[in-house]
Amino acid sequence: MRPGLGRTRGAGPAAAGFGGPRRPVAMRRALVGALGAAFWLALWQLVSMALDSPFILAGPIDTAAALLRLLPDPGFWGRVGFSFARIAGGALTGYAAAIALAAAARRVRVVRGLLAPALSAIKGTPVACVTVVLLIWFGSRNVSFIAVLLMVLPGVYFPVLKALDTLDAGRRELFWVLGAGGRQRLGALVWPGVLPYLSSASETVLGMSWKAGVAAELIGSPEGSIGNSIYQAKLLLETADLFAWTIVVVLVAWTFERLALAAMRASWPAAGRWAARARRAREPEGAAASGTARDGGALVRARGLAVGHGGTAALEDVSFSVGPGEALCLMGPSGAGKTTLLRTVAGALAPLSGELSVHGRPAMLFQDTRLVDDLTAVENVALFAGAESGVRALLAEILPADALDVPVRDLSGGQRRRVELARTVCAPSAVVLLDEPFTGLDDATRREAAAFVVRHLDGRALIASTHDREDVAALGARVLAVR
Repeated sequence: MRPGLGRTRGAGPAAAGFGGPRRPVAMRRALVGALGAAFWLALWQLVSMALDSPFILAGPIDTAAALLRLLPDPGFWGRVGFSFARIAGGALTGYAAAIALAAAARRVRVVRGLLAPALSAIKGTPVACVTVVLLIWFGSRNVSFIAVLLMVLPGVYFPVLKALDTLDAGRRELFWVLGAGGRQRLGALVWPGVLPYLSSASETVLGMSWKAGVAAELIGSPEGSIGNSIYQAKLLLETADLFAWTIVVVLVAWTFERLALAAMRASWPAAGRWAARARRAREPEGAAASGTARDGGALVRARGLAVGHGGTAALEDVSFSVGPGEALCLMGPSGAGKTTLLRTVAGALAPLSGELSVHGRPAMLFQDTRLVDDLTAVENVALFAGAESGVRALLAEILPADALDVPVRDLSGGQRRRVELARTVCAPSAVVLLDEPFTGLDDATRREAAAFVVRHLDGRALIASTHDREDVAALGARVLAVR
């Protein structure tokens, strides 16, 4: 089973809705939980009866009676609404500010350096200390909003920043090389990378936001708030009311947290599908290629080129040119530098020395698999396709119909490779780069995939790395030996 954010199809009878061993386990857990709750409620009631003083400890029966008395009162719902609006509003504003600041800090080191000490200080400051100052600055009616915002800000900022720092490098390279737009990067690259960190942080932050908000209201005691009601119950020694309001806070906070976490879970893969629905204007590959051909030039030209990583050359003194409609195959042993050369032509690596000119945008298929596993084949290709690309019809040429609309994690290795081939030829480009494009394909599928690539080049230049002479013939390419 491959890792991912979505559910795995066909994971077994229980996952398919046929019950299985999970149902008895869930029932046993529910029964244990119910018995545990009953035990503590009974103990609470017994201790309350032993003390025989509702001012010191009201029992669960008295608390339930107080809660039932509060529920029909319109003022009760007004207080809940007052506090909910400010606490939930502060939390949502804090999330938005934290995510925006994390994005800015990821891009600009100075911003990161300025924010780190300030947010660390806010994170370590007790709510009570902050609330006193906030009361002076903003007044009691807004104190819970600001207190929650400040509590949420560091709790969300640091996990989101870490998520942005650790986004998959290969996936980032894919989106950059294929020229994905902002909507595609946000929905299918950034959001699935940030979501696990954000969800994990939210399990703590959302509950703490209600604790911070109600604590701020208790100190500021704004009229018409839950905090003010709790404070009044304390002053009048109405312990049952105090417990009833506490239960209300716990239930509202729990509901808010569950709804927020459910919304986060529902956001993926919905965000990826939203990104895949966007279309961009396709670059005029054919026009670019024709113009270059009329000028007697090449789409890719290298003279005395050296390529490598970190100043160390993997391949030196390479010269070649590829014109519109031409194909070139790089052949050589593993580790000879074929992948490094392709990534340099794609712009992902800078040349170490020599000359390299590339006219138009390259599109590259990488040697390792780089798909968005929770999206379908159609959605994976549509993320990078031009506006007029017939994605479904194009995929139907090399995939069975029942493979088009299931998450690509459920496809075989060969089918996944063909999705990547379709994605590469469908992306707006003037140059197509293929790194070991037919890995994992049997001979018949290999020939079919090669014919598919040739059929959809549309006058673009093709550079491919391969170890198989049959690929050279199938692509109608000339060979550049790489050693």
